[in-house]
Amino acid sequence: MYRNLRAEQARNGHTNEFVAEFLGMSRANYENKLKNGRFRIAEAKKLCGLYECVFEYLFAEDEPTYQKSA
Repeated sequence: MYRNLRAEQARNGHTNEFVAEFLGMSRANYENKLKNGRFRIAEAKKLCGLYECVFEYLFAEDEPTYQKSA
């Protein structure tokens, strides 16, 4: 989930531990939020500021794939 958030984190050389500390939470809590997508608004705003990105980009989800019906 949130491939752009993961990409920006990697591009900036930030570990999960670093980002978790930046947000004021444990590494395990941050990793759970990466998996389940349940960031609070304040956390999302802090991440947008850290990576200098707009919310729509940073938290874009993978596009669903649809199959054509026959």
